[in-house]
Amino acid sequence: MGLFSFFTKEKKQALDEGLEKTRTSIFSKLSKVLLGKSTVDEEVLDELEMTLIAADVGVETTSKIISAIEARVAADKYLSTSELDKILRDEVGKLLAAGPSGLAQGFELPAGVQPYVIMVVGVNGVGKTTTIGKLASQFHAQGKKVVLGAADTFRAAAVQQLVTWGQRAGVPVIEMGQNADPASVAFQAVQKGTEMGADVVIVDTAGRLHNKINLMNELAKIKRVMQKVTPAAPHEVLLVLDGSTGQNALNQAREFSKATEITSLAITKLDGTAKGGVVIAVSDQLQVPVRFIGVGEKIDDLQVFDRAEFADSLFKMSGREA
Repeated sequence: MGLFSFFTKEKKQALDEGLEKTRTSIFSKLSKVLLGKSTVDEEVLDELEMTLIAADVGVETTSKIISAIEARVAADKYLSTSELDKILRDEVGKLLAAGPSGLAQGFELPAGVQPYVIMVVGVNGVGKTTTIGKLASQFHAQGKKVVLGAADTFRAAAVQQLVTWGQRAGVPVIEMGQNADPASVAFQAVQKGTEMGADVVIVDTAGRLHNKINLMNELAKIKRVMQKVTPAAPHEVLLVLDGSTGQNALNQAREFSKATEITSLAITKLDGTAKGGVVIAVSDQLQVPVRFIGVGEKIDDLQVFDRAEFADSLFKMSGREA
């Protein structure tokens, strides 16, 4: 079993509820076209294309999905509308398959790597610090030793917020206050984690995109100083995105990928938005695995991403199970 428990009934329900607005948005529009039709024809595909784009799946990724369905129609000669939700699940599942994002047992810390260093990046307001706090809480609840590094020193509020999360989770936070050198904070966090035999060190970083060169230089420096303690650090660069911003999240992901190497994604605030399709767009366009998704405010609402469960929940026709 992975570090975070696999899909329980409660987690599945939370996922279904979190994606309700996106699912309703997709199928409420599509159902009007499907009414009275028995086969998937050009009109259905046109409406599906517009609906997916409206759900922030994106033009390029939507084109891939439509092309795949057209190929299925051509090969089978007949595709019933009742099969459409299952086909959508299959094709979206394939698009989300890049990288280790679909590991059925969740995210496991690699054996023999201690501490495992995660550098977290993302613009202000996306839920970056909250995501770190929730991760720390879940790691700690599983008996793992965790150290947090408050290297987002540009905003005093970010440092204090992480300290508060550390106190709540019962894990130490290395902080040097506002305007401290972020690289120095990161160095001390990794050093402290090494000294205490921590399993994981999570380092918060500043989320400024207005000056990409400065951001690139800062992240590069943070990496260099951490490597003085642990040569392979960071083992993971986790980009946090706000799913409710739709295509803007994809644009942020592209900008951050220019500033540093992104190895995984966490997409927050999927509950209460009809733009959940951005998860598919970001994963497909960047070819970076989604590791976590946020579908609520509670600590357990930060879930390990499972592509099959996500596709099943998002493209499940309202009112029936496929």
